[in-house]
Amino acid sequence: MVLAAEKVWHFWIAVPLAASAILLVLSLVGLYVAKVSRTRYPSSHS
Repeated sequence: MVLAAEKVWHFWIAVPLAASAILLVLSLVGLYVAKVSRTRYPSSHS
């Protein structure tokens, strides 16, 4: 039962992986919305 007594260090890898995945999804959604709204409502520089 040596394996059960060892510390679980790989559990903490999930924290930065989950945070980076959430930031990636949010940035992709933000870029998509920005690109779609730019084509739908073009700015007039006259």
